Amino acid sequence: MANVTAAMVKELREKTGAGMMDCKNALGEVEGDIEAAVDWLRKKGLAKAAKKAGRVAAEGLVALAVSGGKGVAIEVNAETDFVARNPEFQEMVATIATVAIGVGQDVPAIEAASYPGGGTVAEKIQATIAKIGENMTLRRAAEISVPAGVIGSYVHSPVGPNLGKIAVIVGLKSEGKAEPLLALGRQIAMHVAATNPQGLNATSIDPAIVAREREVLASKAREGGKPENVIEKIVENGVKTFYKENTLLEQPFVHDGSKTVAQAVKAAESEVGAPIEIIGYVRLALGEGVEKEESDFAAEVAAAAKG
Repeated sequence: MANVTAAMVKELREKTGAGMMDCKNALGEVEGDIEAAVDWLRKKGLAKAAKKAGRVAAEGLVALAVSGGKGVAIEVNAETDFVARNPEFQEMVATIATVAIGVGQDVPAIEAASYPGGGTVAEKIQATIAKIGENMTLRRAAEISVPAGVIGSYVHSPVGPNLGKIAVIVGLKSEGKAEPLLALGRQIAMHVAATNPQGLNATSIDPAIVAREREVLASKAREGGKPENVIEKIVENGVKTFYKENTLLEQPFVHDGSKTVAQAVKAAESEVGAPIEIIGYVRLALGEGVEKEESDFAAEVAAAAKG
């Protein structure tokens, strides 16, 4: 077996963009021949997949899975919206969500977990990249658990069971009847999908966000010529309005605008037969926070025509 040096691995990585260990293994398989190693990586699909790693992946799917008192939501990104319609991609994303139920929300741990049928989740993603021809990433995952109660769930714009553009899971802690609890959980999950609250209650919202809100309210009042003793009251009333609009428990319930979510939960306790507490929620929206590369399609076509 040829002596594989760090310089050889570096050269092969620069040629193919493949991972360091993949390059080392390839060189070992072909007795240190760089060009043969390039071919070896290409045949394995590793070079092809790695070359795409720099492209922006902001499309794809979110998925959720629920088992007992635990729910998990994940986001798997791809480069184009066409991939979301690919049955193989859909099956992979759904399967990764079920794997995550047993692993938790740590992305590296999910990637290292066994994928049904062989290999790891990371290896399955890599193989799918090579087959479909687009960069893909397991971007994030989040979980909710309840000691007693149910996990309510909802997927918006579904393309398959528990697959879509927005995934929401809600933890309802209760010793009451499961069926009405699940119905309530789904309604609250739909509410979260529609309103995207910034927190469960006032204490769960980032203090920096509240501080910025206070600053904006105070600045507006000063610009309006209000005296300082009045500004304080205006700010306090404005913050109360902010909480009503942005915290889940204080928002008007989308299924019954005469009640807040907290009031709707309280009203449901008689049917459930026990107290109910929303212990938390997760809302994953596809591509949220990802900076997409903007392109002028007409300009691209014109440039191609000139070529």
